[in-house]
Amino acid sequence: MEMVDVDALVSKQDVLDAHDKLKSIVKHTPLEKDYYLSQKYDCNVYLKREDLQWVRSFKLRGAYYAIAQLTQDQLKNGVTCASAGNHAQGVAFTCQKLGVPATIFMPTTTPQQKVSQVKFFGGEFVEVRLTGDTFDASAYSAKKFSAEHNKTFIAPFDDANIIAGQGTVAVEMLDDLDADSCDFVFAAIGGGGLVSGVASYVKAVSPETTIIGVEPAGAPSMAKSLLAGKVVNLPKIDKFVDGAAVKQVGQLTYQHCAKLVDEVTEVDEGEVCSTILDMYTKQAIVAEPAGALSVAALNHFRQQIKGKNVICIVSGGNNDINRMQEIEERSLVFEGLKHYFIVNFPQRPGALREFVNDVLGPYDDITKFEYTKKVNRNQGPVIIGVLLQNPNDYEKLLERIAVFDPSFMPINDNQMLYTLLV
Repeated sequence: MEMVDVDALVSKQDVLDAHDKLKSIVKHTPLEKDYYLSQKYDCNVYLKREDLQWVRSFKLRGAYYAIAQLTQDQLKNGVTCASAGNHAQGVAFTCQKLGVPATIFMPTTTPQQKVSQVKFFGGEFVEVRLTGDTFDASAYSAKKFSAEHNKTFIAPFDDANIIAGQGTVAVEMLDDLDADSCDFVFAAIGGGGLVSGVASYVKAVSPETTIIGVEPAGAPSMAKSLLAGKVVNLPKIDKFVDGAAVKQVGQLTYQHCAKLVDEVTEVDEGEVCSTILDMYTKQAIVAEPAGALSVAALNHFRQQIKGKNVICIVSGGNNDINRMQEIEERSLVFEGLKHYFIVNFPQRPGALREFVNDVLGPYDDITKFEYTKKVNRNQGPVIIGVLLQNPNDYEKLLERIAVFDPSFMPINDNQMLYTLLV
């Protein structure tokens, strides 16, 4: 296991210095007691609403503070960064505010909405370059460009000033907490900048507070690193929770988590989707997938948080409306309500009516039906989607489908078939 260099960790004073610099720049976002979640989990849940920040995420804090620490020559030469979203917006906002030229590298696959937001916040001071299909490719181009043109690269998370800036979230929320103590803090982990800064301050002010870092199950880079005792690079990740889908965390953020974070937990992407929909319908909060991670994790700690004072950091609200259909789909699959099958149908009139009458339950619904009739065949495969009202009805549905077609195939758990056919 790698030794933690305590002297390299961001201190309480570092965070307070950043807070003093940022308090007139960033929005002091509200800490709101959430009565729905408090009742649901039988505790006091407070939401730190960083989704209401000027750029709709906490990333502005670290970006502004890191850029503000540069020398006049560095500022004159300009800065660069690589980001698919929130960090880029934070850098763009800062550079427009300070009059600093910036070249921002974004993957070619970045949604146009995010590119437009970066240009909006940066105005005349920002040039956006779309390069590479992934964040890693963009980061390589940004660092290469920085070296060639003597520009300062603003790291997304693995930098002491970035960490100190993100830690100012904790200063605000502990100052605003109307309870006697804070028992738990839940914060998302992508590269680890937010949880590192928050933990640095919270553990110094309230060492008895339990800090829980939350990662998407498809990109558990910090959990895997802590388990290995060193920073590891994940060969493959699920990019759905884009604000927290990182293959490799930072060396500095790893050291903070190893020393200060009590536990790192993983949340299924489908559960994140259910949480996004729940937050929208119950609380009118528009959270991006990474922003919902902290709230989604509460369900994993029901017993531990009962009767306690809990803060969840809603880290961002940059959710593209075009993703809502996929979010709803993932939620229904995770909840065990939506299922897909390949079923052989007899090629004769009345086969579909027979399936509906004999296989579907009284409250089941067909959501997908794809079938192409083949000549000179007695049977043909059908891709069929079924929406249940109750997940407990699934086993009985399987039994009835097996009677209709003993060779049927469920495809929810077959990722390759699901991606191809659904």
